[in-house]
Amino acid sequence: MKARILFTAVLLSGSLAYASDSLKVDSLKPRLIAASPSKNVRNVNGILFKYNDEENQFKPKKVNGLGMGFNFLGIFLPPLMLFNLRIPSNGDYVIVPREKMNTINGLQLSLINMEPTVTNGLEINVSSNMNTYAVTNGMSVSPFFNLHHEMKGVTIAPLANIGNTCRGIQIGLYNKCEDFRGIQIGGWNENGRRKLPLINWNFKKQKVNKKSWKG
Repeated sequence: MKARILFTAVLLSGSLAYASDSLKVDSLKPRLIAASPSKNVRNVNGILFKYNDEENQFKPKKVNGLGMGFNFLGIFLPPLMLFNLRIPSNGDYVIVPREKMNTINGLQLSLINMEPTVTNGLEINVSSNMNTYAVTNGMSVSPFFNLHHEMKGVTIAPLANIGNTCRGIQIGLYNKCEDFRGIQIGGWNENGRRKLPLINWNFKKQKVNKKSWKG
């Protein structure tokens, strides 16, 4: 009897371990179409439809293709943010390691992005990146404003482009980046070296006081 109970327990534990390994392998298997939030999706070679993962349940995903965000909060934020546009500070949000961020290789198309994300390619967001750590390598376009912690490439918005660390070109009515190397084109431009209308630039390494990033 004891031997039978022991044998059954061994079989059960083996089955649970196999199920756990299968679930882990299944979560790593690339999906053609997937949704976020999801605990069982890690890789997408196609389209990821995302709303917004809860911060304490966020599971980073790698997307080779298109990331589409449908958080309708992004429709209502632009009028409110116009009166409180400032540089996203490291004191405001937690700096997220790259391996714990979403990675989108291709196109990010969203009403608003509220998940820590590295975009390698083209980013088009109505209300940009809000309350999250955002990195874009490529081009970022918004009909209102762009907010980034790190930006390498070209960022274009009619109203404002705001960032912590920028390498490349900012084009908009108001451009501001403390640690900036490149060219700013707009009505008013600010970087760590100077403030100028129409066009501003800097190509030298700067010593940045991070405490001043609250803008």
